[in-house]
Amino acid sequence: MLHSTRILLIIGGGIAAYKALDLIRRLQDRGARVRCILTAAAQKFITPLAAAALCGERAYVDLFDTESELDVGHIRLARETDLVIVAPATADLMAKMRGGQADDLATAVMLATDRPILIAPAMNPRMWAAHATQRNLAQLVADGVRVVGPNSGEMAERGEAGVGRMAEPGEIAAAAEEVLRGHGSLSGTRVLVTSGPTHEPIDPVRFIANRSSGKQGHAIAAAAAAAGAAVVLVSGPVDVADPPGVSVVKVETASQMLEAVKRALPADAAIFAAAVADWRVEHASANKIKKQQGRAQRLELVENPDILATIAGRKNGRPRLVIGFAAETENVIANAKAKLVKKGCDWILANDVSSQTGIMGGDNNAIHLVTASGVESWPPQSKDAVARTLIGRLAAALAKAKP
Repeated sequence: MLHSTRILLIIGGGIAAYKALDLIRRLQDRGARVRCILTAAAQKFITPLAAAALCGERAYVDLFDTESELDVGHIRLARETDLVIVAPATADLMAKMRGGQADDLATAVMLATDRPILIAPAMNPRMWAAHATQRNLAQLVADGVRVVGPNSGEMAERGEAGVGRMAEPGEIAAAAEEVLRGHGSLSGTRVLVTSGPTHEPIDPVRFIANRSSGKQGHAIAAAAAAAGAAVVLVSGPVDVADPPGVSVVKVETASQMLEAVKRALPADAAIFAAAVADWRVEHASANKIKKQQGRAQRLELVENPDILATIAGRKNGRPRLVIGFAAETENVIANAKAKLVKKGCDWILANDVSSQTGIMGGDNNAIHLVTASGVESWPPQSKDAVARTLIGRLAAALAKAKP
């Protein structure tokens, strides 16, 4: 709960600003005292009067408000709070935060505060995916800013859909509680994550690989770090940026990944999201294999080590929770149940990676959580949202399992 917690809510300009009014109530229901700042753009969507009526005190809008600035109001607002929430955090507002601008009340307060900041991004999917936005996001996270969302779904614009919807008010309120609990729900734990594909060499220029992008594994590592865990991410070759606050070990092959995983132990939990190649060429050529006219090249394949089964089957030093992924194209749940037993792990996250789903390499996912006690199907959502949901479940399971 947020009993007697002081929260400063900065409302950015975007259609999602109307959700900020509901967020005020959600925070108050948890016991928080809420103050509001509305940017000039936010006032195009909601009024300061509406926010003030819900907060029970004036809403602040102007850096050069004579009444407020007589006592250096922006400094006072920056200090008289326990948490700053920015919802919606627009692309423009994130860019200003990243650059340290302070040309209005909202940005001046954020630059002056030494309190934690939680942002809830909201924008068109193309704006969210833009390289500039992602660079800004990475820098904000590196600076210690916490992030909730965005979610996937329909946009306000007709015919627009994708990742960019602001997280729901309940999600933001829950994230605020997480931030204010201190170091997070996984504080004091060590989490190991694998991510991406592996590349198994055929010769110096060719290799066996798959379409994994590493987006889900990297999102899980970032979510675990945000929850306070010490995270080691063992990553195959990917084009995804390293998550901030995470120790990253980069490998190429399945054998290298297994050795890196072993070196990263002990861990409280291990999440094997990497799409490890099942086979490798028994004897990779030291030189480029030349095409021979009329004669097909034969490659002798051998099985790669089974990293998930190896760690799940350890007698000593086994993580308390071992989680695997099952990327399937048919009989998804049945195959995942069989994999759970065969590998000896605790949970399997199964998904349908058929080409028509767009999951492999895409930004969204649809997960079935398979455990010994049953199957729980999660709604389609962004891979970041899947990561947060998984880490929440993992934290609860580790807390319950503590001796």
